[in-house]
Amino acid sequence: MNQIDVSLIDWSRAQFALTAMYHWLFVPLTLGLGLIMSIMETIYYRTGDEKWKRTAKFWMKLFGINFAVGVATGIILEFEFGTNWSNYSWFVGDIFGAPLAIEGIVAFFLEATFIAVMYFGWTKVSKRFHLVSTWLTVGGATLSALWILVANAWMQYPAGMGFNPDTVRNEMESFWAVALSPIAINKFFHTVISSWMLGAAFVAGISSWYLLKKREKVFALDSIKVAVLVGITGIVLSFVTGDGSANQVAEKQPMKLAAMEGLYDGGNGVGLVAAAVLTPGKQYNDSKDPFVFKIEFPKMLSFLANRDANSFVPGINDLVKGGYSTPEGPALSIEQKIEKGKIARSALAEYSVAKKANDADRAADARQRLEANFDYFGYAYFNSPADAIPNVPLVFYAFRIMVILGGFFLLLFIVVWYYSAKNKFADAPWLQWVCLFSIPLAYITSQAGWIVAEVGRQPWAIQDILPVGAAISNISAASVRLTFFVFLILFTVLLIAELSIMLKQIKAGPEKIDEGNEGY
Repeated sequence: MNQIDVSLIDWSRAQFALTAMYHWLFVPLTLGLGLIMSIMETIYYRTGDEKWKRTAKFWMKLFGINFAVGVATGIILEFEFGTNWSNYSWFVGDIFGAPLAIEGIVAFFLEATFIAVMYFGWTKVSKRFHLVSTWLTVGGATLSALWILVANAWMQYPAGMGFNPDTVRNEMESFWAVALSPIAINKFFHTVISSWMLGAAFVAGISSWYLLKKREKVFALDSIKVAVLVGITGIVLSFVTGDGSANQVAEKQPMKLAAMEGLYDGGNGVGLVAAAVLTPGKQYNDSKDPFVFKIEFPKMLSFLANRDANSFVPGINDLVKGGYSTPEGPALSIEQKIEKGKIARSALAEYSVAKKANDADRAADARQRLEANFDYFGYAYFNSPADAIPNVPLVFYAFRIMVILGGFFLLLFIVVWYYSAKNKFADAPWLQWVCLFSIPLAYITSQAGWIVAEVGRQPWAIQDILPVGAAISNISAASVRLTFFVFLILFTVLLIAELSIMLKQIKAGPEKIDEGNEGY
């Protein structure tokens, strides 16, 4: 086995994580704010009330600023697959590249076409066509998210593929198996719907700032009424799709589920941890109690995972040791998977030699052994079972941050909705301050969700097939380290620029409507 430069892996992962986290500062606001402003313009279209046009145009300005910076970071993110992860791109480019190509050709061009009409067509096209353009712009952004999430879901659960030993590449066998994978569909809805919460928190927080400054009272209250209804809907549906995700993770990625729950020793009727502190330094093969303390809901994890409160849920130790019952038979240990992975990797090498020697019988035998063990191909790169375990504390705490803050925002939006319905929100400065200072919490919630999804998948670039250590490019760690800091500076400058422009627009407030030049 070739020696792997650990520092190169670490810096490559750090650079990709940096780019992804900066990019994800902009994407959920695009999706959430896009829906809210489209609803506002729809209200204007149906009522003809100019205050709603003024309201929609203001939020569109902030949408546009955020959208532009998000595109810039997204383009860099896609290029990194070729620069830092060329082995990954070679190994699965035929599959992974398809949804990214569709995203660029269909979704991005849809956005690019209609966003111009949305911003510059108020006095050039009819109200109906402008409304359609707004919805199509937001629809294009949502379609972009769909194809990106299809690609990401395939990394979590590689479906619709077959390995070609002649090209040493994975090739797509069924596009629809990739695009309509249950993991992909659920991930798409969960991600987009959870973004509605962030958009709602943003609108409610900025609107509260106007009320605290005693400015634009009607505009702010109208904006809040729309935002909180979108936020409540988004959070409730996010809990539903989150439940679906838990069930899928239990089936396809049990190690991730065990890390999410800090579960080392599984069993029947396992409880769901509500709050806990993990024991520092806990390892899978020691005798330490995993928790300093914990509060749990009895049997809830078994129910969420398998829809059976008394079902068996494997922990990290069970997954490492194997032997527990599954529908396919006794579970393999990590050591057994490593051995099968080595058989698959050796068979691939033997197949290549036999093909060059025109030894058909030997090639056929090697191919048969390869196909019989290919499901564990990636385990050949591991030196010990510990290599297959993600960062448990990071995944565990990120999951709880996501869930607890999700519950906080549901409560907050319900309280804001009640105060708005009773026309009391304008006289509740304490609640306005809570909304304003909750904006950063919405971003933390969103980022925590991606930490669970991506760190929980580690050490895999593609689940069970390709670990990150085998997916990187053969470049120097120094060059990756240099570009990491270049990107850090660049993205920070972009973020500061975006915040500065947004703050300037927010301070300026909604524009005054020129009653004599509406164009409709």
